[in-house]
Amino acid sequence: MAVKSEPTRILILGGGYVGLYTALGLQKRLRANEASVTVVDPQPHMTYQPFLPEAAAGSIEPRHVVVPLRRVLRRCHVLTARVTAIEHANKTVTVEAPDGHIEQLNYDVLVVALGSVARLLPIPGLAEQGIAIKTIGEAIYLRNHVLSKLDEAASTLDPELRRRMLTFTVVGGGFAGIEALAELEDMTRYACRYYDNIKPEDIRWVLVEAAGRILPEVRETLGVWTAEQLEKRGIEVYLSTAAKSFENGHVVLSDGTEFDSDTIIWTAGVKANPVVAESDLPTDKRGRLKATATLQVVGHPDVWTAGDVAAVPDLSRTEEDPTATCPPNAQHAVRQARHLAKNIIRSLRGGTPTDYYHKNLGAVAGLGLHKGVADALNLKIKGYPAWLFHRAYHVKAMPTFNRKVRILLDWLLSGLFRRETVSLGQINNPKEEFARAAKS
Repeated sequence: MAVKSEPTRILILGGGYVGLYTALGLQKRLRANEASVTVVDPQPHMTYQPFLPEAAAGSIEPRHVVVPLRRVLRRCHVLTARVTAIEHANKTVTVEAPDGHIEQLNYDVLVVALGSVARLLPIPGLAEQGIAIKTIGEAIYLRNHVLSKLDEAASTLDPELRRRMLTFTVVGGGFAGIEALAELEDMTRYACRYYDNIKPEDIRWVLVEAAGRILPEVRETLGVWTAEQLEKRGIEVYLSTAAKSFENGHVVLSDGTEFDSDTIIWTAGVKANPVVAESDLPTDKRGRLKATATLQVVGHPDVWTAGDVAAVPDLSRTEEDPTATCPPNAQHAVRQARHLAKNIIRSLRGGTPTDYYHKNLGAVAGLGLHKGVADALNLKIKGYPAWLFHRAYHVKAMPTFNRKVRILLDWLLSGLFRRETVSLGQINNPKEEFARAAKS
């Protein structure tokens, strides 16, 4: 009697764009007992990062920009843990659970979708004073922090302290920085109507960018137009300027400008998750996994990768630049993941994986309520039409019908009623009142 073989063990590291869409594709196509799928991520949800600025500004309910992994991956095993090491020679992955215990996971097929982390520079005070906006927790914190600063500034009698509280600094002029800046500035300007002693001109927003332009993802003329629009709103834009120090909230720029700021938002680039550089898998000089056009790691056909952590050849540009790789954006990550799932199925069933090919469709960015910029399908779009295009594109890309509907309802309600600008300050220190009661 023939012994039935065990299902192939597929281990997916990361529950972001690539991890979620790959797992969704696999659970849809796998036959019964053909393979088991395990997804490992420190968070029990996938975050749709393009909506984080709107969540921070209050246009979208924060819970609606995350997709619960266990809810949508019903045929997969979801493990909430952080990957600490990959040893492909032994086909093992080491993970650390939230309670601190360490365990090793074995696999037959590995998908590395660990994404990227904030790229911090050795600037004095950055680690202590700065915060990124890559997670839903950071978006919620920033919203409450910014609104709390308005509350504190409205109550203080010290003009210097007030100026410091009302100065907000964003470092990084890419999409993440510009969208966060524009949405939060829009929110603070709107919130001023509820403060008798704070006027819009009292609030200072500063953008610092080391390059000579912002929004490198779009054509230069649109980047220039965006900078002009930000300056018309009273936002100070420092181009070709680097940050030198943030110690104790005192900002020092390379052109000699100095000022105090209680809010430092760091969006100056990302880097591949450092776990892959410490593994025994091949990486490039930027710490990304070397990948083939079939989304397999070079020299390891049983290891697959995509997204920010992978250097995937961009076949739409290799004729002009043989070393071109796909840019680290959601557009490529989602399409790569869907292609990756199909390739894994082909491989499991003895087929030949196919190359990933996608020509970049362009880029869109929201610049606050009713304002945007888009460079897509060879069209330059500005203002309200670009804002509509931005929302339409991202709601279409948002995973699951459930989340699409919730976000559309959020937008509908925010259009019918006034924007909520209340600070839930206690969320940043929830035990403060309890501790005070314990001492009394």
